[in-house]
Amino acid sequence: MHRRAFLASTLAATLVPQSLAAQSTERARRIGWVTAQTAASLAPYVEAFRQGLSERGYNEGQTLTIEYRYGEGIDGRVPELARELTRLPVDLIVAQGTAALELPPLDLPVVFVISADPVSSGFADSLAKPRGNKSGLTLMAVELNGKRLDLLKEIVPDLRRVAIVGNPEHPGAHLERGFSEETGRQLGLRIDYFPTETQDKLADSLARMADDPPQAISILADGFAIQNRKTIIDFAMSKHMPAISGWPIFAQSGALFTYGPKLTESYRRLAYYVDRILKGANPADLPIEQPTTFEFTINMRTAKTLNLTIPSSLLASADRVIE
Repeated sequence: MHRRAFLASTLAATLVPQSLAAQSTERARRIGWVTAQTAASLAPYVEAFRQGLSERGYNEGQTLTIEYRYGEGIDGRVPELARELTRLPVDLIVAQGTAALELPPLDLPVVFVISADPVSSGFADSLAKPRGNKSGLTLMAVELNGKRLDLLKEIVPDLRRVAIVGNPEHPGAHLERGFSEETGRQLGLRIDYFPTETQDKLADSLARMADDPPQAISILADGFAIQNRKTIIDFAMSKHMPAISGWPIFAQSGALFTYGPKLTESYRRLAYYVDRILKGANPADLPIEQPTTFEFTINMRTAKTLNLTIPSSLLASADRVIE
């Protein structure tokens, strides 16, 4: 009987698939997530990132652990949070938003998702050639600034003058401004640029607009604009002018419409970079990607308040209509 049991166990061992044997010995990986923002503000995007990892075969709690560090909007916290992650240690760090710009020098790979231009940020010589130990995704696609002006012109046919509100310290903002101005010339629009890198500059810009109001405001999306979106949009509404931007949070806060990257898809795509690097890829060999999927959100409550008629063709093409 003992001999039979030994033979049976030996046979069973030889029949175990190699993949299962590999899974049983594979080291669980640990990655770090660092951001200057709050957990609540990023919840849907973190969930999209986790879904992307699951789709690539990672099982949180078993084959993968994610260590989250949030700056909670407090200036200067990112460097220490990143160093804290390296002491755990982690296999790589995922840096979200401005955290990618604030990281101290690190000896481990970094995957980033930023709204800035990677070349202007110093992360790359070109999108195809990341520098050093960093690669990932940029949410900036400067041509979308022109698309938004095209859409606005459809809604407001007599549009002649638009104010651009943007943070000149945001890497790549000069590219967005330039593309907006070029599209404005093509559409016969006067584009006035208002730099708003501080609260004082924003207050001064809004005061100047109040003295000589434009017909609409186009908000360049970045962290400062998000933090101050209510101030900008409330001002626009008080002057009976539409505000537009790139990310849905602006439409949800009262902007007439937003057109830009589908952010959940971009965050899901982050998992691709994590997977490649954990499997041995060098970040410098992974080209930086721009958005490929976009979403169009219209706020009909705002349209009605401003007595604007949204063409049926635009309503039909919208991904979301806020009633």
